[in-house]
Amino acid sequence: KKGCWAGPRDWKWQILAVEPSMLPELVPSGTVIGEGTTAAAADTGIPAGLPVIAIDYVPPTQRDLARDTARQIKALGFIPWVANPALDMLGVGQVELLPRQVLAIHDESGHDANLASHEIHRVGTMPLNYLGLDARYVYVNAAEMAQLSQQVLAGRYAGVVTWFNRGAFQETAPLMKLLDNARTQGVPVVFVGELPGDAAMDAFGKDIGATVRITTPLTLDKRSPHVGFEIEPKPNVTSFTPSTLRPGMGEVWLRVHSQANGDADVIAITPWGGFAADRYWKMDLPQDNGERWAVNPIEFFRAALKRRGDIPVPDVTTETGRRLLLVHVDGDGFPSRAELPGTPLASEVMLKEFLERYRWPSTVSIIEGEVGARGLYAALTPLMEKTARQIFALPHVEMASHTYSHPFFWADAELGRAREGRAMGLRIPGYQYNAAREITGARDYINTLAPPGKQTRVVLWSGDTQPLETPVRLAYQAGLLNMNSGNTWISKAEPSLTLVGPLGMMKGDWFQVYAPMQNENVYTNNWTGPFYGFERVIETFELTDKPRRLKPINIYYHTYAASKLASLKALHKVYDWALAQAPHPVYASDYIQRVLDFNALSIARSDAGWQIRGADRLRELRIDAAQGYPDLRNSRNVIGYRRNGNDLYIHLGQAEALLVLQSSPPHEPYLVDANAKLPGWRYTASGFETAIKGEVALEFSLANTQDCRIHADNTLLKPLRVANGISHFKLASNAVTSLRAECKR
Repeated sequence: KKGCWAGPRDWKWQILAVEPSMLPELVPSGTVIGEGTTAAAADTGIPAGLPVIAIDYVPPTQRDLARDTARQIKALGFIPWVANPALDMLGVGQVELLPRQVLAIHDESGHDANLASHEIHRVGTMPLNYLGLDARYVYVNAAEMAQLSQQVLAGRYAGVVTWFNRGAFQETAPLMKLLDNARTQGVPVVFVGELPGDAAMDAFGKDIGATVRITTPLTLDKRSPHVGFEIEPKPNVTSFTPSTLRPGMGEVWLRVHSQANGDADVIAITPWGGFAADRYWKMDLPQDNGERWAVNPIEFFRAALKRRGDIPVPDVTTETGRRLLLVHVDGDGFPSRAELPGTPLASEVMLKEFLERYRWPSTVSIIEGEVGARGLYAALTPLMEKTARQIFALPHVEMASHTYSHPFFWADAELGRAREGRAMGLRIPGYQYNAAREITGARDYINTLAPPGKQTRVVLWSGDTQPLETPVRLAYQAGLLNMNSGNTWISKAEPSLTLVGPLGMMKGDWFQVYAPMQNENVYTNNWTGPFYGFERVIETFELTDKPRRLKPINIYYHTYAASKLASLKALHKVYDWALAQAPHPVYASDYIQRVLDFNALSIARSDAGWQIRGADRLRELRIDAAQGYPDLRNSRNVIGYRRNGNDLYIHLGQAEALLVLQSSPPHEPYLVDANAKLPGWRYTASGFETAIKGEVALEFSLANTQDCRIHADNTLLKPLRVANGISHFKLASNAVTSLRAECKR
């Protein structure tokens, strides 16, 4: 209520909240009250030093006015909070939280495993992830649509994307209300595929004619360099509304001319968002030979969702300036015999050829139903368990589960649906699918093979890799991180971003993390040959690094890849290629936690700069390099940067940071890159001090240290080389307690 404050009479715990219009009544002229302020006049009844929050109200449709009002309140010395009168929206305070979730409205009525094949997820979410956004999928006829249509969207969502590809646009009342709310509140709206009808599009600012089937001859007027991205669009005779944007209402990227029916804008960016209509945004190739983007999806969503280049993007591909590398192994084929002299187990060959030779962080799983005494190969169990213990005893190996019976079709297993003529998993006598047995039971068995101090950390999904909610929930409740699926196998034969998957997918209230890459099965035609085919994953590594870095390096294979000479040679080639890239090696669990951070961390705009919270494992940000450089003195917990193409990768030293940008490069010493973490970086009067810890022998580069003496603990370091103002170092150890620079002033 106006002029009142609530709370216990103990002023020590009380926060005063008033409407700004009441401040003159409560506070005599000349009294200074605010965050961290001093005394208030005695007759105000307000104790000295009490922070004052001033609340004001602005309709959610006027976000710019809310920002301006917050600035005015702050200038008066008070803590601002500007929201709507109902106080049921995320308002603007001393900082403005940047929404990073997109409402993704679709027409897939099936379960989550079916949604995984819908275009909104399969090809539409990766571009959103690249822009720092997360998708919240909502079925158009779901009950929650009614609730969403009543919510204030401004400040909560970064945009609304509709993507219907199973028929006409479904103009349900809740959806149309939601779209109208988004438009009036300044939340970008993007239509992909089917467009709304005449009246609805007219409200969004198009000149509308009657809905007709446009007829040939058709010609295309391409007006953006982002159209014709992977393939040139082709005229498509279909039913939609011939219409054009009103003058000044946006930028047309592609227009269709029909001599008989008039013109139609089919791809455009508008003040309220944008649209890519019908099948002009993506072309399907004949004979099921894949698909290609006709419009650059990253640039289309960047423009339509109004994503500025200076907004920091949390990046899971890179850390401390180097591309991440993770190795993980699905346990299939642990008992297979290798086609080598003596026919050793494939698992024994994998141990000697790869895990002992390439001492990188590696996440290795087994299938209990293959290895354990209750499984299919009990006679080999003693030998397999001995090999598993040797593998898990390696200090650089992380233990993982590949379940108990290796379910092939998770949704069918969960729903009790048998597939005629096809096994649901390993045919273990007397066993019927049980989610707890697959997750918790397999974990408990694998832990019996662990050396002291180790436990199973990860479950790697098997089969079609699309579990429903229950198995994913059980994994979290069992203390297991989870990964697999994703379908990233872009290659020179199929060079399309449609073959680069998203970060993962919510399964109910639980997030399934996708593997960055796919395994040798994809490159060997389901292990039918050629068995050297996995060497082509190098093409995938390269195409997901340039012109944009979309994924980390992920060497992902099955144990049976060590069973044939051709596949062994291919796998060695892949390992050696990865080593030559000077990556930043991490465990699969580290990558998984970075993805979870991507979803959870917050970015807020403030007068000082960009405030980052919750970057516990994810310590890399990316901005457009044209936006400037980190101001290292005025930033907080920002320890350096490195340019990669048109992007600037910015390194954080702590989970909370403040990023301030400037137009020129910094003069202070900073980290260019490293294959390890550098927590606790602190600038000192003479230079800096930090620590550094990695999983392999340390490599790092520092800029602006030509006049500095670099000490690693008590040892004075000499750089291997100095080039372009950057000093490069290499150490035999993988950790330094105190890395410091003493520079001439």
